[in-house]
Amino acid sequence: MKTLAIIGSGELGMQIANFAIQDNHYQKVVFFDDFETSSEKSGYEVLGGTEKIEQAFEDKKFDELMIGIGYNHLEKRKEIYLKYSTNIPFGKVVHSTTIQDSSSKILDGTVIYPGTILDKNVVISENCLLNLGCIIAHDSKIGGHSFFAPGVKIAGFVTTGEKCFLGINSTIIDNKNITNDVKLGGNTTVTKDLEESGTYVGSPARKIK
Repeated sequence: MKTLAIIGSGELGMQIANFAIQDNHYQKVVFFDDFETSSEKSGYEVLGGTEKIEQAFEDKKFDELMIGIGYNHLEKRKEIYLKYSTNIPFGKVVHSTTIQDSSSKILDGTVIYPGTILDKNVVISENCLLNLGCIIAHDSKIGGHSFFAPGVKIAGFVTTGEKCFLGINSTIIDNKNITNDVKLGGNTTVTKDLEESGTYVGSPARKIK
């Protein structure tokens, strides 16, 4: 029996658990959560806080690890991944409805929600989350620890940096480069390279902070 451990038992963690079990990626899910005092939540076992992860892995209480922390804490997602990935294998949940070209790559720790399309030579780096119905066109690369809301559309030959959050229905046209730590508001359209970290909104995208 293959067991997935998820850090964070909030709504995002529960969504990942649901996909992991219902889509037959894992047979069991357990949680670690620094803010949950109960040993059980929504029918899943909570093994304690993050300080118990390494011992629990040594005790074979789980096989692979994932992070269920949302887009407001992307730096924390990266920090946790780097802390544990050298000694503990990270899992991967790619929903069975994903259309994935055989040349594309999805690195460990990543969750792909239903209805996503990954075209030729796409690379989704480590510890990313792509929500419902994202479309990533050919030869685009998504930087690690990034988080995409539903309906994100990225054209060909786009590169996004690490820890980027792309809001619902945001769009990046072809041949554009996005630096690290960029946040796009919902329905934002990127028509030129974004070389400064910050928050962008509108069509075309403009920096607001």
